[in-house]
Amino acid sequence: MSFLSSLNQFLWGGPVLLLLLGLHIYYTFRLSFVQRHILRGIRLSLGDDKGKKSAGFSRFGSLTTTLAATLGTGNIVGVSTAVYLGGPGAVFWCWLTGALGMATTYAETFLCTKYRHTDGKNHSQGGPMYVLRYLLGKKKLALLYSAALCLSAFFIGCTTQSNAIADTCKQVFGIIPPVTAIVTAFTVGLILILGRHWIEKFSMAVVPSMAFFFFGGCLLYLILHADYLLPSLSRIVSSAFGFSQIGGGLAGFTIGKAVRYGIARGLFTNEAGLGTAGLIAGNSSESRPENQALISMSATFWDTVVLCAITGVVLTAYQLEYASEWQHLSAGSLTAAAFSKLPFFGDEILAIAIISFALATLVGWSYFGRQGFEFLFRGKGCAFYQYLYIAMIFIGGVMPLNLVWELTDFINLFLLIPSFYMLIRCRNKFL
Repeated sequence: MSFLSSLNQFLWGGPVLLLLLGLHIYYTFRLSFVQRHILRGIRLSLGDDKGKKSAGFSRFGSLTTTLAATLGTGNIVGVSTAVYLGGPGAVFWCWLTGALGMATTYAETFLCTKYRHTDGKNHSQGGPMYVLRYLLGKKKLALLYSAALCLSAFFIGCTTQSNAIADTCKQVFGIIPPVTAIVTAFTVGLILILGRHWIEKFSMAVVPSMAFFFFGGCLLYLILHADYLLPSLSRIVSSAFGFSQIGGGLAGFTIGKAVRYGIARGLFTNEAGLGTAGLIAGNSSESRPENQALISMSATFWDTVVLCAITGVVLTAYQLEYASEWQHLSAGSLTAAAFSKLPFFGDEILAIAIISFALATLVGWSYFGRQGFEFLFRGKGCAFYQYLYIAMIFIGGVMPLNLVWELTDFINLFLLIPSFYMLIRCRNKFL
């Protein structure tokens, strides 16, 4: 555990952060600040499916399924961990990662949509591994990405989410983790058995309602504690570029920790640069790559630029107002402590949000992992993958939170390397 933590500290404390930020900045300029088209992306995601090419994900389905896989505990527990370990400045770097990462999301989903692979049965599939294998001729990198995708599904999309559900149910409802883990595994397993269309339907039903539900809870907190809104924003910005001393005698946080945990959690929650959004985009019904890329880009906007940001502001406001309580809380319980200050149903609102988001992520990432498994084994043994995924849901529900997050940061690297190669090699393939 200590070795893994030290390794992550080194990698995410410099080399990977520079690589990731450099990629986001490069594509921001390479695509002429494509972020300015976010309103068009939102309109497209809410529109009909004109130009439909196949029976793949619909426009709104591709948005919500992408959000299902990313809009999970990274927005709640992940931001909480980032602020706890990196200070309020981590919120700024998390937000910046999302804002710049929108361009990278556009680039990777454009490529995965434009360069879909059609097999002998005229069935199209898309994703970074198909671009790497059939466009760039890099079979080994494609296999590496697929293998990392399977492992990532077990940690990024599986254990972190079931851990958050188990922890929430224990705190709010007093249910022991093993029981919660069993129920969660059964629920997700039932959806997986029903197939891809049920994954899309589940995402379309759960994600929008729960996003607005959680956003409303955060907005209510900020309205009721309005006196701390501007001081919180000021603290976030000042802490992002220097030292911050939190009231109540807590130790200061350095800019290095703010950058490390802010960007790492920003990457975890929106996954820009990992290529995972391309797995949905490459299997969508949209025939125009530029349209699908804008739709996918809007997922990063909602995920990090909006929801992660407002969560971070709520946590910082709580930190300023209740500094004495803050010192005695764990990294994963900060958001729950803040919501407990709401005049009614605060604990229940957050519990429902965490459980719903995490369930959606479990379902969404099961599709990602299966795509990688199918590429590795040419469509064979998918039932075995599903059973293993369900087993990992139970294991994640009883694992220590710190170990889960350290494994998540480490495994992210093995998705980033092949995806980074794809984006650099294909930098001249945009309109």
